[in-house]
Amino acid sequence: MITNNVTRLLDSKKIVYRSVETPAEKLGAVETANYLKVPPSMIYKTIVLLREKKGKSILVVIPGDLRVDLKSVAAILGEKKVTTATEKEAESLTALKVGGISALSLLNRGFEILLDESSANLEEFYVSGGMRGLMIRMRVEDFQSITAARMAPIAFG
Repeated sequence: MITNNVTRLLDSKKIVYRSVETPAEKLGAVETANYLKVPPSMIYKTIVLLREKKGKSILVVIPGDLRVDLKSVAAILGEKKVTTATEKEAESLTALKVGGISALSLLNRGFEILLDESSANLEEFYVSGGMRGLMIRMRVEDFQSITAARMAPIAFG
């Protein structure tokens, strides 16, 4: 079993979770779902967004089979416009590799975190464990509590 800062954090907070190892190469959310034999709607991906003006980047956590609604995110945050970070920008801003970016790894780093409202229909989901090759299955309620994520309609199919 892989142990890292995310699993240590969850253990220290006594949060029930299950860590699941996946191939260490960068997998998309749908590929991860196929590997784990679960619906893509249970695999939530973390996307880094940039504000038009200066300010800390945003992490959006959405189902693997949907896309982020940039206009909705901008409206929710009171921004004129937000854009998706390139892979290079995302890795530079988070110090994590794309495919392993996790809101759980970036607590207390000033990122605003938005969680798609579709997660309210799930008891549990999978999120990145902060590194490629590690997914965390946990209760949506626990994720929201530990990350202070704001639930909002931010994804579309």
